Amino acid sequence: MKLYLFDDRIADGWDPFSLSRPCSELLFGTMRLRQRIERFAGRPATGALSRSWLADFVEGDAPPVLVDASAIPGDGARLFVSSRAVPDPAVRFEGFEGNDRAAVLELGEEVVGCYVPAGEPTPAAEWFAAPQPVPGWETYSVSGRTLGAVWELVVGSPAQTTADIETMRPEESAPPAGVELRGSGRLVVGREVRIEPGVLFDTSEGPILIGDRTEVRTGSRIAGPFVCGPDSRLLGGVLDGVTAGPFSYLRGEVEESVVLGYTNKAHDGFLGHAYVGSWVNLGAMTTNSDLKNNYGTVRLQLPGGEVDTGLTKLGCLMGDHVKTGIGTLINTGSVIGAGSNLFGGAMPPRWVPPFSWGSGDSLTEYRSDAFLSTARIVMERRGQSFDDSVERWLSAVWGVGRGSMA
Repeated sequence: MKLYLFDDRIADGWDPFSLSRPCSELLFGTMRLRQRIERFAGRPATGALSRSWLADFVEGDAPPVLVDASAIPGDGARLFVSSRAVPDPAVRFEGFEGNDRAAVLELGEEVVGCYVPAGEPTPAAEWFAAPQPVPGWETYSVSGRTLGAVWELVVGSPAQTTADIETMRPEESAPPAGVELRGSGRLVVGREVRIEPGVLFDTSEGPILIGDRTEVRTGSRIAGPFVCGPDSRLLGGVLDGVTAGPFSYLRGEVEESVVLGYTNKAHDGFLGHAYVGSWVNLGAMTTNSDLKNNYGTVRLQLPGGEVDTGLTKLGCLMGDHVKTGIGTLINTGSVIGAGSNLFGGAMPPRWVPPFSWGSGDSLTEYRSDAFLSTARIVMERRGQSFDDSVERWLSAVWGVGRGSMA
């Protein structure tokens, strides 16, 4: 049996992240959505059905992006699962492999995938856009949840981190001399981690997991639920309820935010209730608001119009490869498109189109050649290859992002 992931119509609308990556490659809790589904299925994904311009997407161990469901061979059993599905950590797919009957996967009251035995045709692209029950097919029920609106990746991540760590139950670590530990939750420290004296770990509200080869400097107060990926640097300040991927450099005040990885926030400034993509650089004192002055609900400004989130706390959603200059201020509920370069200190609009360049409302197009040149420099500084496939992927994203503005 082969495992395939797919982005449905709801995931397609997860701005600003769906422009530049399959949604299965977004971080939620201690792992990416893909990794959750791979754990559930008991095998790595063979491919991810996603948007056509992501055909050359390449990142880490992500599977190749497939853009044509009909091209998937039908000579073996196939398991298709929505990237929005979050099966309970202890749940595993079993009971259908080797079965000759097709079945839909149901999580709660929502269809999130299907099992297709060998010889049965793969569903049409329309089915993957909006999965529905299929007459004559069985139903396989899965416990867990689905993610609906894109902001659920922010507000749900701390609780998911706690559930993940409690399920994994990794061996707890004793803090080194000169480091204070408060609370009765789990502290898990990876290999070759360097922690300077004067660090406080607070597990009163949730566990803390520090990835391998991470550096934690004096003056850091880290409160759970907290997880950071390997090769990160926690450079000082208050880091509370944070979920961060590999090579995350964090300093200042960061509250209940998700940082996808390879992102640099090495200076003071506030980041709250935000989701930040990969390869982002936040200039010194870049600060976002996550609470309106009237304490009302936060409305996101999206390409299709305003959406009321129903939340009183929500900061910004910031796409991949965004750069901000020193002193950049970001309003409550802002959405900043991938590849944008903002500077000058003036507050940008709450919807920043992809690949924008400029200050405040004076935004122009960030030229493709300039964007690609910067992306190459940034990625190679972290030891990541910027080869022809990366250039094709980012060039295609640029074309779609700027074309949508026409």
